Amino acid sequence: MKKLFTLLALLAMVLGAQAGEKKIYSVDYSTYTAFPFYVMGYVPEWNSGIMTDLGGNYTYVDVEKATDDQASSGVLVEVSPAGDGAYSGKFYRVASTGTWHQYFIADNIPTEVGGAYHVKALVKASKAVTINVNMGWNWSGGVVGADVSIPAGDDFVEVEWNYTEIGGSSCNLVAQPNTDAQIEWKSLEVYTEESTVPVTWLQMLTNDGKALDEEGHSNKYMGDAEFGAWDAWALETTDGVNINWKGDKTGQICAWSLTMGKNNDTGVGLDGKDLDGRARPYPAAIELEEGTTNHVFAIHVDQVADIDGGASIGWSNQFWIQSPKTWKAGTKVKIKFRYKADRAQRTETQFHKIHPSDYLFWNAVGDVNFTTQWQDFEKTVELTSDTGGAASLAFNLTPDAAAKSDTDSTPKDEASLQPNVFYFDDLSWEVLKLDEGYFVAGKGESVAYDYAQAIQFTQDPEDPDVYVATIGTEGKKDSWVDEIQISTVRGDKSAFLGATLKVGTIKLDEFGMSDWLDYTETSQAKIKLPAAGVYFIEIDTDAKQMRFEQLEGDAPVVKEPVAIVTNLTENVVNATERDWLPADQDGNPVEAEIGNGAAWDNQFWIAANRDLVTDEVTVLKFQYKASKVARTSTQAHKVGDDGKPCTYLHWQAIGDVNFTEEWQDFETTFTVPAGDNGMRSIAFNMAEIKEACDYYIKNVQWYLKDETLEAEGKTYENLINAEGAENFWIKVNSGAPTAIRSITSNAKIGSAVLYNLAGQRVAKDYKGIVVKDGKKYVK
Repeated sequence: MKKLFTLLALLAMVLGAQAGEKKIYSVDYSTYTAFPFYVMGYVPEWNSGIMTDLGGNYTYVDVEKATDDQASSGVLVEVSPAGDGAYSGKFYRVASTGTWHQYFIADNIPTEVGGAYHVKALVKASKAVTINVNMGWNWSGGVVGADVSIPAGDDFVEVEWNYTEIGGSSCNLVAQPNTDAQIEWKSLEVYTEESTVPVTWLQMLTNDGKALDEEGHSNKYMGDAEFGAWDAWALETTDGVNINWKGDKTGQICAWSLTMGKNNDTGVGLDGKDLDGRARPYPAAIELEEGTTNHVFAIHVDQVADIDGGASIGWSNQFWIQSPKTWKAGTKVKIKFRYKADRAQRTETQFHKIHPSDYLFWNAVGDVNFTTQWQDFEKTVELTSDTGGAASLAFNLTPDAAAKSDTDSTPKDEASLQPNVFYFDDLSWEVLKLDEGYFVAGKGESVAYDYAQAIQFTQDPEDPDVYVATIGTEGKKDSWVDEIQISTVRGDKSAFLGATLKVGTIKLDEFGMSDWLDYTETSQAKIKLPAAGVYFIEIDTDAKQMRFEQLEGDAPVVKEPVAIVTNLTENVVNATERDWLPADQDGNPVEAEIGNGAAWDNQFWIAANRDLVTDEVTVLKFQYKASKVARTSTQAHKVGDDGKPCTYLHWQAIGDVNFTEEWQDFETTFTVPAGDNGMRSIAFNMAEIKEACDYYIKNVQWYLKDETLEAEGKTYENLINAEGAENFWIKVNSGAPTAIRSITSNAKIGSAVLYNLAGQRVAKDYKGIVVKDGKKYVK
């Protein structure tokens, strides 16, 4: 039966009637019979509806990869298809000795950029433990960590913890215990502050790409297939091929489809190269729903087969809900539609750019499971740095028609190879109405950020490329600010934070004026002002620069440049041999045997003298070598009150460091990302190789970057001491990553390289007079 669809230009809704918390996510583990999330090496098990972490003394091995001994000694564990079917499978639980492990406890939490979240969980533990739980928003970027304390006891207790300054949407929670305690999870809920600010949604699926308006409209709403039929131009062909999918009117078709064997394009692709004759998008068919007078968009999938060029069979047939325009990062969109199929089928979704089939991002709104009955779908998505530039929601209609990967033994879903018809109706692509331009909000001793009242920049009458604004009021000290955020949108806090501008360090001359500073676009950028006061700000949009003038305020605290210090301590890590690595995230053995080893069994830390904040730019330099060729990965960590590195923040800090037997010079410029705000130490994982190895690091410099001062050998702040070993920490084969001891020796370790009297390098078994570390010896 046709669903009534009201044509409203402005769809207004107020989020919450009063201030307070609202629940945005919950999971009751008793509704599952097996682990429902992505497997990260460890698989919690189910006991009477309770998700049970048996402790870290187990390795989980995919049954397809297990040895006979593991199969005979292991306990069979399942990952539930009730979660993401792509990760369903069977594993053997095999005893080991390591305690560090990790696993999802929540996924697809509808978070917002800049948001703060309060988590409550019903949990109990066999002994009192404190575990790290990360909230993450993508695989390549940041996470925010939290230490969660669980008391010992026989009864479930409510445990609470918090996160702030989240950098993305659709987050997950990953528990990372380092304990052999048994932890049982009953349920979990996530809350956020409820907004009382009214927001307005604009319906965008019209024939001219403009939003419907409140007073009446001339636009034709096209999300409902009752609009009639596509315009004649949309169906035109060139040499029998419809090429409108790559034209400038793409956004005027709200429903595109692609089916194998139809509209095979032999023209030129988006990249300017000749196309290979594959099927290309065309306007979706508009048909009467059987037995009704209701029209729907229909996609007839008649064949599913491999695609030339190595493309996945999973997207050999597709459908797109097309936006009339491209949306930048920070934009909130609400996507709604009705859907069904002749046969039940799982589909995957992606974000594409303005032309359908111009891929952008692999995960848009998650999987959509079709049944033979009409269902309603609605989801609000905030576009991030990964998804900014999206203009269409793509459905991969046959993702189960192929094995998961070339190495996966999972058979194809034979049913998905058979013909099917997919139906869509009442398509709706709404966008949150925002003011566009340039806006500034600030905070100070008596001022809090008020994003709804952010000050709008106005165009300079003498230069159309320059926009100006003043924040603070002269003569009113309680209006002074010492930190600001500048954004290109206003009307929603999360959108504001997702579209901010960032500049480097601001320095004022004797007249209170700064130089013109380059700016870049990023999310959650905070601009530290030289001192509290009233500021006049100019933005040159053509040059992408901005300038600051203090009209009134405190005198800036001027940091005097200091010489860059070099800590001469030669740190030696005698890393022991690592046990075989456990199974990787897919349950596959990393090496020929499986043990409980981890890359962080041996570690070395360089710890700063203070916590670092988002967007601080630092320079790290040192010299390094090892007793053999070896690779170390690096992580970002916090530092505890006792000065020891503690909470893990992110898997990558300064990238990998490749050691050789010769001294090398390392240098990197490191900008603290939003997810690593508060980090203080960089960890080197010195068990990436299995063999025992001696690592040497000396002559360390770590300081705030300023290119002008650097040229003079100076900085505004050194982040480590000139002497001593207080900035260096080590862990060698201690079992637990928290077992860290300080290095106190400054003893010099000489090179093991030998030379003859002619200056030629010789082997260790060379007989005669040799030179080592500049001294002669007889061998």
